Amino acid sequence: MRIDRRLVLIGVMVIVLSMTMATQYATTKIGYSYSVVHPSDADIRFIGSDNSSDGVRVLRIDGDNSTATDRDITVRLGNITVDSNKTYTAAFGIVNEEPYNVTITHINVSASNGADYMQIWLHGDRDAIAGDDGTSVLVWNKATVGQSSTSSTWGLAAGDMNTSSMDGTDATTSWDDTAGVRYSTHDTNAANNTDDFVWVQISLDVPADADTSATFDGIIYVHTRATTHDA
Repeated sequence: MRIDRRLVLIGVMVIVLSMTMATQYATTKIGYSYSVVHPSDADIRFIGSDNSSDGVRVLRIDGDNSTATDRDITVRLGNITVDSNKTYTAAFGIVNEEPYNVTITHINVSASNGADYMQIWLHGDRDAIAGDDGTSVLVWNKATVGQSSTSSTWGLAAGDMNTSSMDGTDATTSWDDTAGVRYSTHDTNAANNTDDFVWVQISLDVPADADTSATFDGIIYVHTRATTHDA
């Protein structure tokens, strides 16, 4: 059987044309927006409470708050001697303003130099030491992780996107102009998975052989997880 070469050519052209038509290109535009805000005004925000040795909040801004680069948040724990323990039951608070629950999975510390004598708890009672607070969870213990990254260490209930208060409208989080952060001395206890805030206790447990010539500093990392919608 003979096949007309013209028919073969048409068939090839149809195949090529079909392949060409299967590839499409388009250009469109999608807008986006976000804001860079103060650490005390973020959706997951940090507030001060206890004062340090110098009479200023433990949690403070390491700058003058004038620009974003002058808003580095830090924890100043003061001076401590050897063979002693120093504890701030509410070194700072963590508040959720997102309209959905957020879980703090774990906290870890990266020490810049020297040994790590820091212990960190999450707990609900601002003015109670963690050992006397049944809600407390040890999350960091002198260079050792207290809770793993797979843990649900503390659940923060959904917030209301209002950074001037926490726990609904029960507690104001006013500005401390000296520390440069919002703060609260709210004494209603926080319950895990029920309230939108939690207190962070920090203890320094310094041994007798600690290096008195060293300055100890580093970074505290707070890790969170949230499910923003149901599948």
